[in-house]
Amino acid sequence: MSVYTTEITSETIPSDNPIHQRLLKAYILAQPLVKGSVLELGCGEGRGLDMLAPKADSYTALDKIGQILEQLKKKYPKVAFIQADIPPLPMFEVDQFDTIISFQVIEHIKNDREFLSEIYRVLKPGGHAIITTPNKKMSLSRNPWHIREYSRNELESMAQSIFKAVEFKGIGGNEKVMNYHEKNKASVRKIMRWDFLNLQYRLPRFMLRYPFEVLNRMNRKQLHNTPDALSASITSDNYLLTEGNDQSLDWFVILKK
Repeated sequence: MSVYTTEITSETIPSDNPIHQRLLKAYILAQPLVKGSVLELGCGEGRGLDMLAPKADSYTALDKIGQILEQLKKKYPKVAFIQADIPPLPMFEVDQFDTIISFQVIEHIKNDREFLSEIYRVLKPGGHAIITTPNKKMSLSRNPWHIREYSRNELESMAQSIFKAVEFKGIGGNEKVMNYHEKNKASVRKIMRWDFLNLQYRLPRFMLRYPFEVLNRMNRKQLHNTPDALSASITSDNYLLTEGNDQSLDWFVILKK
């Protein structure tokens, strides 16, 4: 049974390409900050291991899905993989890591403040943590896999209450990416017009996951199979580092202890 859903995108699924490239961009942007002992919280399918692990003295990758980790262990024998649900992070000591990355994870965490506090605890003084999460103002529908999404003010205020310094950026897109985003938005609106009872916001999240998965996969395939081949042509170069404005698709936040 595949572990991949539209929430866990894969570079091996052609219709996932725009999202895969968007998530890959975060790893590319993180490269200059990665050094020393590195911890990745929520490594998923190991999207950034090839580019980040060689920059580290040691690399520890944690995820809750054991099936993915077993596959990654064979490919990356020098990386320490840990299966766990977080937070907290009891397996790690205070001031243990020089760099911590966690991309598209905090929106899945029930106690997000504890999550950031634990990152602070295990980060060395002067170390950097880098997190990304969707900008809720750019979301096209309720995502039942997410406990919450954040405005800039919501995430920045919480981070500033925990960390010494917070540098708030974003990941946006050029004309090609935003063209895809607008086509996706129009397609989602066509689907959502049938939700005249606004059930996506009234039903509990677990009841929405199956229909969300079916409709989201169908939508991505439809967008991928268009004559302009827009979906297939998008690369990480089409995603851009922004100053964290409202048009950012994701927040890209650098936290310093």
